[in-house]
Formats: sequence, structure tokens, C-alpha cells
Amino acid sequence: MELRKINLRDAEAQWEYTTALPADENGLTNPYHGVSLQDYRETVLPALISHEHPVDMPDWFVPESYYYLWDGGRLVGEFRIRHYLTEALRNGAGHIGYSIRKDARGKGYGTEGLRLTLEIARKIVPEEEIFLRVNRDNTASQRVMLKNGAHVAGGDAEHLFMRIPK
Repeated sequence: MELRKINLRDAEAQWEYTTALPADENGLTNPYHGVSLQDYRETVLPALISHEHPVDMPDWFVPESYYYLWDGGRLVGEFRIRHYLTEALRNGAGHIGYSIRKDARGKGYGTEGLRLTLEIARKIVPEEEIFLRVNRDNTASQRVMLKNGAHVAGGDAEHLFMRIPK
């Protein structure tokens, strides 16, 4: 398994994965659900790549890097790293968001993908811990986080706030 940064070479596989994700599932929103391949190549992909080194973005915007988890020739997951936290992210989505292809869930991809993502995040993130948020009813993602060294640091009615030491 390997993580590959978002790129032009894998555009068609990334498009297929991204547009197949529901618009909102397990707390992950996907504004690109259903966009055409042409729109993905011409608009979405360049925008997502630019998020790593943003220019002319709103004050609240945080640099973010996109990675895709591949098992051989098959894209099975997406992982995003927010480079640092605003107060809203500290009490919300945190540093890392991810999704796994529906037909690949329950096979260890989330655990391995998060492990690989944490290796990168530990070099980027300035905070002493990696912040994550998970829906209370998403026990599969909770297990993935716990297997990667997370502890529950709090929560609200809908979410648990997890932390992983750097």
C-alpha cells in the first residue's frame, strides 16, 4: 500500500473516487459529488492541488494536502492533512479527514492509511498532538484511530474529539 499526493497523472482515478463519494457521509462533506471528468480536470483538481500552498484565500482558510491510498493499481481511500489549526478546527474537524471506498471498508485500509498519513502529518503539524473528530456512531473510524494511538479527549452530542501524540 502507498499514499500518493494528489496529482495530474492519477486524475481519472481520483475523479472516479471523489465523485462517487456521497455528498455527506459520516461527517465528511463532498462538494464534488457528481462533477464531470472535464470539470474535475479543469477546475476541481487544480483547486485542490493549490490548497497546499494557497494564494488569495479567505483568512479562515488553512493549507491542506490531499493524499490517496492505493493498493496496487486500485485507489481505496482519501486522506487530507490540514497543516495547522484555527480555533474552529481545534474544536471541530481537526488535522486529518479521511474516507475509504465503501467496498474496501473493514479490510484494514483505514488503519494503514491513517498510519501512513500520520507519518507525514507529524512532519507538518506544529501542534503537539494530531487532532481528529469522529461521529459517535462511527465505531469503525473510532477503532482505526485507537489502533493508531488515539485517545478520547472530549466530545459533544454528535462527535468524539480524538488526539494522537506526535
